[in-house]
Amino acid sequence: MTKTTVQDVSAGSTEPERLDAPRTVGGSRVFALLLVITGAAGVLASWVITLDKFKILEGKVSGKTVVPNCNINPVVSCGSVMESKQAAVFGFPNPMLGLVCYGIVICVGMSLLAHARFPRWYWLTFNFGTLFGVGFVTWLMTQSLYEINALCLWCCLAWVATITMFWHLTSFNIRNGFLPAPNGVKNFLGEFTWVLPVTHVGIIAMLILTRWGSQLWA
Repeated sequence: MTKTTVQDVSAGSTEPERLDAPRTVGGSRVFALLLVITGAAGVLASWVITLDKFKILEGKVSGKTVVPNCNINPVVSCGSVMESKQAAVFGFPNPMLGLVCYGIVICVGMSLLAHARFPRWYWLTFNFGTLFGVGFVTWLMTQSLYEINALCLWCCLAWVATITMFWHLTSFNIRNGFLPAPNGVKNFLGEFTWVLPVTHVGIIAMLILTRWGSQLWA
């Protein structure tokens, strides 16, 4: 007599994962929250600057002079930065680009909180986007310090947010093997990722202090 073996398959089971399928990776809750917070900070800065820019333009049309609230002194002067040619590099106000890009960062962070997982190409594309962002804010920083000769506090918030998300995302990709790096670098980033954005922001702070010093609070 032949015994028949019946395989018990639960209703919630799925097909086994293909061995040749691309590896997908999610992020920790802390990493996801970091993306949401830095993205929200960037959106806030971009939103405030955009509103102030519209108010300045409306004032010009009506023949009035509008002074943004963040104009504290001749050095910390958001209005000077907003009215510079560097504030509209692509033919429209830079903050409008920020509203879109920082919004994408928030979406990625929220997706990770919902346990989403993404393949290598997604993480590298995201990393390239933040690299462009760091390059752009670095250029804007040098323009503010040495060409426009004024500083925008909301812009500084966007700089810090962009730098923070870039270094943490780069560390994430290196630690997951999406970017090649020696084991020593991976081990360092696993423990001290925070050192990179802190050092980067610290260098910018020193440049600002060297450029203006006590004039910032005059």
